[in-house]
Amino acid sequence: MLAQHLALVVLVMVPWGATCYSLKDCVVHSLGGENTKVLCYKVGLLKMPSSWPSWLPSMVISLDASQNQISTLQQSDFQTLSQLRVLNVSQNEIHTIERHTFSSQGRLELLNLTANRLTVLSDSMFSGLVNLTTLLLSHNNITAIEKDAFAELQRLTVINLASNKLQTLDSLHAVFELKTLVKMHIGDNGLHNFLTEDLRVTLMNLTELDFSKNPLSGINVTSNVLQNLQALDSSFIGMGQSVTWFLEDPCFLKGLKSLFLNRVYMKPPELSDHIQGLSCSSLENIQLANLNLTDSDNLVEKICSFQPNLRNLQLQGNNFTGLKKDVFENCTALRHLDLSMNHFKQVSKLTFRHLNMLQVLSLANNQLITVADDILHLPSLRRLDLSYNKIQDIFLNQSATSSSLTHLNLGSNKLIEIWSSSQFQALGNLLELQLGINHLLDIAEPFSPSLMKLIDLEISKNKLTSIRKHTFINLSALQTLNLAANQIESIELGAFDGLGHLETLLLCSNNIASPLLEKNIFNGLVSLKNLQFFSNVISYDSSKPIANPPFLHLKSLQILAINSQRHLGLQNLPANFFEGLVAVQKLHAGNLAVNYLDPGIFQYTPDLKELDISNNPLTSINQAVFEAVPNLTELHIQQLGLKTLDAVIEAKLSRLILLRATGNQLQSVKLSLPNALPSLLFLDIGQNPFTCSCDNQDFLNWSVHDRKTQVLHFYTYTCAYPERYMEKLLYNFDDASCTVNLELILFTCTSAGTILLMACCMLYHLCRWHVAYAYYFLLASLYDRKHKRKTRSKYTYDAFVSYNRHDEEWVINDLLPTLEERNQWKVCLHHRDFEPGKPILDNIVENIYASRKTLCVISRHYLESEWCSSEMQVASFRLFDERKDVLILIFLEEIPTSRLSPYHRMRKLVKKKTYLCWPKMQEEIPVFWQKVNMALKTKDDGGEDNPILRGTIPDED
Repeated sequence: MLAQHLALVVLVMVPWGATCYSLKDCVVHSLGGENTKVLCYKVGLLKMPSSWPSWLPSMVISLDASQNQISTLQQSDFQTLSQLRVLNVSQNEIHTIERHTFSSQGRLELLNLTANRLTVLSDSMFSGLVNLTTLLLSHNNITAIEKDAFAELQRLTVINLASNKLQTLDSLHAVFELKTLVKMHIGDNGLHNFLTEDLRVTLMNLTELDFSKNPLSGINVTSNVLQNLQALDSSFIGMGQSVTWFLEDPCFLKGLKSLFLNRVYMKPPELSDHIQGLSCSSLENIQLANLNLTDSDNLVEKICSFQPNLRNLQLQGNNFTGLKKDVFENCTALRHLDLSMNHFKQVSKLTFRHLNMLQVLSLANNQLITVADDILHLPSLRRLDLSYNKIQDIFLNQSATSSSLTHLNLGSNKLIEIWSSSQFQALGNLLELQLGINHLLDIAEPFSPSLMKLIDLEISKNKLTSIRKHTFINLSALQTLNLAANQIESIELGAFDGLGHLETLLLCSNNIASPLLEKNIFNGLVSLKNLQFFSNVISYDSSKPIANPPFLHLKSLQILAINSQRHLGLQNLPANFFEGLVAVQKLHAGNLAVNYLDPGIFQYTPDLKELDISNNPLTSINQAVFEAVPNLTELHIQQLGLKTLDAVIEAKLSRLILLRATGNQLQSVKLSLPNALPSLLFLDIGQNPFTCSCDNQDFLNWSVHDRKTQVLHFYTYTCAYPERYMEKLLYNFDDASCTVNLELILFTCTSAGTILLMACCMLYHLCRWHVAYAYYFLLASLYDRKHKRKTRSKYTYDAFVSYNRHDEEWVINDLLPTLEERNQWKVCLHHRDFEPGKPILDNIVENIYASRKTLCVISRHYLESEWCSSEMQVASFRLFDERKDVLILIFLEEIPTSRLSPYHRMRKLVKKKTYLCWPKMQEEIPVFWQKVNMALKTKDDGGEDNPILRGTIPDED
């Protein structure tokens, strides 16, 4: 848990003014200004990201695209990243780098191509890298380097070509031409010989050379081309075969300070001769690990004789079982001695007596049973590592001379008990004591008063079940106490007395239960800042306040971890559980099985900045929970089952920088979130069942385009609803249908209006009579509703006669006598029956509706008459109003269709009946009057007429 938290801190440790952005497959970290890092590692990239936001390239100084599946670096990959200083594309599958790929990277200082599939370093491959200082090419398949591959790398100081297939120095010629090199790594390349005569230039600046892990059989130094070399790593050379060293002049390596000969296939005499041959060098650091050296080889004595200025000697991983008393007689300058991973069962009390300047001694991973007093009292010894031995007890001589030891590691031994306070009495200068991973069952007495300087005490991973009163009372300077991973279930009141300066207390992974917490066991820890209490067995039955809040006296506490309680989990958090934590800034309370948070639970922690309540069955949270902690900068609410982030939004956490809400039940995100969280830089809400709908339209647009808040891993979010979008990427949802496009609407309306107008014109031209019919049908319906006109049961007249005054003679002489005198029909004539003084139009309307039929006498004069036209309109209007065949047309003369008004055409469309023409032949006149008489008799409800009435009118053109 601690490791995860530290990793998270590193991830989000950016200033408040940082610029962030949601990039596909990448995460942006800005340190302000132009110091921006882009992380694209381990995201499955097949090629470098092809597009960047316009504002980003000029700010990026570091790009990490490692651990992907990129196979080719193209010329266009980095063209816009002109400010790049660090590029890491290691652990990919790169086998091709196009020419001039780095032509725009004039500021690049470090290029990491480790663990790829490059085979040949070609000319111009690194063209443009004029400021490159570090080039890492290890673990490829490089077999050849072209002559001018590094021609432009005039500032290169470090190159690593280890673990390739460059089997000869000649194939490394281009590397040795780099006169600016300071460090060169060419190990594990299959080199069989290293002959300085093959080197054509003097490497004046080279100080470190690593050709380890090569199957070298011969090393010949016959020139001074390496005269300034300070460190030479020849570990693991030979690969099972004997190695021959030849140094023509000891001063050819006069600057050598460090020599690594770990697991070299050379016998002790050969090693001795080789080190003796470096007499012109003043070696300070020699590593002779894993060489199967034994006590009888006398190699250590010889080394000390040859190199009296030796300061660091590492002999780990050999077969030493004991060392002679004067073995280090000539190593008086030794500062650091590593004898770990050997087979020492005991060490002579006189073994180290000459090492008056020794500061660090490691005897870890041996078989020691006891600790020799003389080791502890070496005058300059500061650090002693005795871990991973078999020490069962500590018997230290109560010497008057206090040891200079400041760090003692007794971890991973077999200590059972600290039985006396005098066990560490001689260690008055001790600052750190490690007793972890032993078998301690009890601390019977308080630690020695002489440990008054002790700052760090580790007793983790033992078998302690209880801590007695005053156990640490003498450790007044202690700042860190680690009691983690024991079996502690009892802590006596006053156990931590005397620890007034304690800042960190680790009690995690024990068996501490709730009743113990309520006994004021932390009383006196006035300086405690960090309390790790996770993975115990704390549990409460309800959230009601408790009588004795456990942290009431921890006024200085800044970090509290109570997460992951075992057994049933915490289940309930008492409402006053955190009372007293007025200074706490970080609180980890995840994985506790808590299903309810009291709205005032955090009212006691006003300075809280980081809160983690993840992995609890909290399906909802009251906004008051977060309102009590307005200074939050980091909030983790993962795996809770939340359906909304309303509690966070409504709490308006104005200082929140990071919000993690992965693994909940969020289907959509409200756009009010960024407004409520104005300082938010990182938002992580992956693994939620998002809906691919317009509900997320604003969130999608904001995630992609907002330049302040970065939605982490946004391009991996998938949809859960609706079913057809299940498992599809959320960012691929097409929200075009969700957007009101004003231009599109105007275009559509204009187009539709134009099309409608054209359609109306076409309809009028082709079907104008049908349209007119519909028009009058509508008018008639509206008129009928307006006037509530009822069908008349009785009429005043049988027929209303509409005629032009030019045809009056025919009406008076022929029509009236026949209808009124001969057939007894009562007709209405305007000159005779209209009401005097009444408007003409009103007279027309009233009399037409008072007549059972309307008889129109059609002639050319009739068609030219305005009043006749009005009478025809009213008659036609009545035709549609009453839906009855009340119109009879009599044509006195033959009239072309083109001269007929729309009303005549309309009549033809409605009813092709009762169209009567005045006959030209005298003998047909009786038949005509018979048809008129029959037309006046026929029913007027639209039924079938007598076939004899079917008249004719002129055909349409």
